[in-house]
This record gives sequence, structure tokens and C-alpha cells, in this order.
Amino acid sequence: MTAYADYKPLTFHDATRRFTDGSDSPRAYLERCLEAIAAREPVVKALTAINETRARAAADASTQRWKAGKALSPIDGMPVAIKDLLETKDMPTEMGCVAMKGNFPKRDNAGVWALRQAGAVILAKTVTAELGGSHPGPTTNPFDARRTPGGSSSGSAAAVGANMVPVAIGTQVGGSIIRPAAYCGNFALKPTQGGINRGERLATSMSTHGPHAGCLEDMWQTAIEQAKRCGGDRGSLGLIGPDTLPAAIKPNRLIVLETEGWPDVDAATREAFAKLLGQLTAAGVTLIRRTDHPFVETLEKAIANGRAVCGGITSWENRWYQRGMLDAAPDGLSERAKATLLKAEAMTLDDYRSGLLARQQAQVAHAAVAQFADAAITLACPGPAPIWSGDEPGKPLAPRPTGDFVFNAPSSMLFAPVVTVPLMSVGGLPVGVQLMGQQHEDARVTGLARWFSENLKRVHG
Repeated sequence: MTAYADYKPLTFHDATRRFTDGSDSPRAYLERCLEAIAAREPVVKALTAINETRARAAADASTQRWKAGKALSPIDGMPVAIKDLLETKDMPTEMGCVAMKGNFPKRDNAGVWALRQAGAVILAKTVTAELGGSHPGPTTNPFDARRTPGGSSSGSAAAVGANMVPVAIGTQVGGSIIRPAAYCGNFALKPTQGGINRGERLATSMSTHGPHAGCLEDMWQTAIEQAKRCGGDRGSLGLIGPDTLPAAIKPNRLIVLETEGWPDVDAATREAFAKLLGQLTAAGVTLIRRTDHPFVETLEKAIANGRAVCGGITSWENRWYQRGMLDAAPDGLSERAKATLLKAEAMTLDDYRSGLLARQQAQVAHAAVAQFADAAITLACPGPAPIWSGDEPGKPLAPRPTGDFVFNAPSSMLFAPVVTVPLMSVGGLPVGVQLMGQQHEDARVTGLARWFSENLKRVHG
């Protein structure tokens, strides 16, 4: 296990210079990733499947393209792991669910197809919480095996945090990209809703796909290479931005959002966040809080029930296919998933419509603040990853075994782009900060995140 204070992330963009001069190669890079997997996977348990044979063949082909000066893209040869909710033609897609054991459609998700078209090496599938929900898989936090890596993109975040791969693809409905990234020390992009084509994963109206990475360069390059090839969801503009990492943008004014999670933040995390905000103030950035402008207060109130809104909408939208799954395999879902399904089936259509209305009103409130701030900043999680040792027999199921998505629900319901930046540690563990922009401002938010990374010092709490 690597202490977070000593952690140096695995990166890919800088290796391509060595591919060009022949001092390194995609095949050699892949072999180093396989060595890291062999060393870390027995404890981290981030992967559900790995295809070494096909990955080596893809890396060899990439090596020849770089030698010939014909790389397909800047991510040609990049080893990438894929969350096991997304279909892959060469590995099973079992969704962390007993009922899906042995599921092997032998086709690629749109985003996975795009990665292959760009020359990326699809190396492995990563553990997801059951069906992308809250029932955890076996993955542990790469910086403390007693703790959760977050969910539902647990394996994707942990694989990057453990330096097994430079990039892994996650998905988010409530907080499943941003929170695990925050717990595992990753950069991550949760794009504007529909920014990257979800392919077969269109069942829920708030699901998005996005990359976890060890650096902003790899994060952005992966996302934009996908979007250039497969676009966004049907009817969506898709991810908009430059072909390479956006230039750093110094913010003039930032909204500091509390969200409904603020009362649950521990003292050490509050103190660390205050120190980070102090750096921004010292750099001349104006910080705007809910007491400073009525529009910010309106936004805070509009997202104050974000957890319930996201949970209700998603549960209603998922209940049809999950009921069919449970009817076909009565023992195929966890007790936690069954409880969620029963709660969803107790909802009425008006309950769902009320959630949609609350989401729409929150989006209007968010659009209103665009006129006087560059973006919003808030924590990406209430504190360090919590310790998780499993449900205790005879006791109620833990409500949030993969951590609380309270700070992530707002961006999901707002359809807003978010970048997680690993700028804090508390108790020696990662705690992420998130920057949230207006819809389709993914590149701008990434530019702001770049300025943060280049100009602010990591805060230790």
C-alpha cells in the first residue's frame, strides 16, 4: 500500500514522447501496468476480468504505429480499464450482480468502441457496485484497505489510484464518478449530461460516462477522443472542447456551495477546505457564498434535497428492468438492491413527476448564477473514505456503505460538468475538491481545474 503523501500518479501523455524516439513503447508501458496489477490487485481487488493476450496484441500494433509515425491519436497505446457496467466485446459484462453472472454480449459500448478506434488498449473490466447502485463489491481503497474506494465506480477509481492503469472509465447517476475519484486521489470528469455517448446505457436520465485519470492531460484527452468518434447521447451536442488539454483559466469569481452535505463534514475536512479557500482569496479570487447573493441562496435551496431527488428519479427509472431481473432470478439481487426496488415500486407517477420538476427548477436556479461567477467550488465528499468492513448479521443494512454522495447529487441533477481535483488530504487520505460549471462548459471547467493544479498547493488536514 502506498502512503498518499508519497503518491505519484501514473501518467500516459508524457510517455508518448518516448514512444516517438524509441526509448519506450506501448508494449513496454503495458507490461509495467501488468506488473503493477500483479503487485496490487490481490489487496485492492479492482478488476473483474483482464484480457492480457488481446491487450498485448493491441499494444504491439500500437508500438508499430508509433514507430511508423502513424499513431491513431494521442491515446494510441494507452491501457484503459472499463467499468463493468459497460459492454466489451472481449470480456464479460456482469455488472457486479449475481443475476448477470456469465453475461457476455460480445459487443462494445459506444465509448469503448471509440477508445479502440483511437488506438487505446482495452485491458480490463473494473468492479462496480451492484448494478451501479450502493451494494459494494470487494474493492478496497488503494491507500487504506480497511476503507471503501467509493461507488459505484469503485474499481475504476481504485485501479487508477493504485497505478494499475493511467485511465479507467466510470459512470455516474448520483455520485459514482466524483466521489470515488475523491476518495482515491484521482482527477475525474463527469461531463455535461449526454456528453459522451452511453450506447446501451440509456435507461436512466442522469447517467453519464467519464474518465478517472492520474492527471488532467490524460483525463481530458481520453474524453475528447471518445467524443470525437462516438459523439454524445442521441439528440445531444456531445462533449465540446479543444483537441488537447484546455489552457489554464484563472477564476475571477467562484461560488462556494455548501449543499445539503455541509452539516456532515468533519472538523478536519472543514479546516482543510478553509485553507484551500484561503489560497484562492490570497490569489485575488472573489468567493461568493449563499449569504452574499440571493441567487446563490436560491440555488442552495433548490439543491438542498438533491440526494432524495436523484435517488427517487433514478429508482423509478430503473425499477422496470430490475423487477424483470428479480422475477427471472429471485436470488440474483442483494438484499440492499431488493430494498431499493421495493421502495421504488411504492412510488407513484406523481412522485416521479415531482422529482423531475424539482430537477428542472434547480437547473433554472443554476443557470441564473452564470452571470456573476466563473464556476462553483465545493467538496467532492464529506471527508476521507469511511471504513467499511461489511454488513453485520442481524443488524440493519448500512445505508451508504460506499460513502455519501451528498456533495455529488447537485451536479447530477443539474446536468452540469464537474472536474474532481485531488487538492486535499485529511488524516493522510485523499479528499477531493470539485469544480462545477454550466452545461457544455466542460472545457472551461477543465481549464479552471488546470489553473488550480498549477497554482494551488495541496492542503493537509
